[in-house]
Amino acid sequence: MKKLLISSLIAVIIVTTLFPEYVTAQPARAETELDEKVKQFLSEQSGQWHDMNVPTVDGKKLFDLVLEGNYKSALEIGTSTGYSGIYIAWALSKTGGKLITIDIDEDRHKIALRNFEKAGLSDYVDARLADAHILVKELEGPFDFIFSDADKNWYKNYFDDINPKLKVGGCYTTHNIIDGGQGGRRGWNQDYLDFIRSLDNYETSLFSDGGGLLISYKRGK
Repeated sequence: MKKLLISSLIAVIIVTTLFPEYVTAQPARAETELDEKVKQFLSEQSGQWHDMNVPTVDGKKLFDLVLEGNYKSALEIGTSTGYSGIYIAWALSKTGGKLITIDIDEDRHKIALRNFEKAGLSDYVDARLADAHILVKELEGPFDFIFSDADKNWYKNYFDDINPKLKVGGCYTTHNIIDGGQGGRRGWNQDYLDFIRSLDNYETSLFSDGGGLLISYKRGK
């Protein structure tokens, strides 16, 4: 019996040493099941996200940003019915994080809750029915990922309230930003764009493949 236990132990050591991918592959089964559930839900709902939701290309970009930064504490201002939140929460399910998302509209909030549940992501989302003008000020943070997509005339106010709570190295994203470019033309939310670009402690770029996603990394306090 003792020899059998020793032999089994040696076999385990050999397998884990020579084939580490075998060990890491085991916990991945649950993630794969979740991936399949999210993908199936998104496929079933394709073409039905009309209520102030982001284009698919922007949702995928948010997913990639969270994964690339290994972010864990995310805040979304403007849930709508949950499309962008699904992509963010899906990525957070892989990093071990969680999303706080805020919307003031009760009907959209209820639909978003159902969508998060159907996608299998409820455990990774704290959805709040609230006035973001008030709640954002009250949230303690800290956060390492922000997605701002609510009332556009309040973008700078949201940024001013959240900036002290965003970790250095964190990412602040803002939707519906279009640069007017040269020639004196003014883009969509141009004043906000000019303000963000003026900040020395942020590195900013504009992802224009979808609805205009401003991506700003906080490089210093």
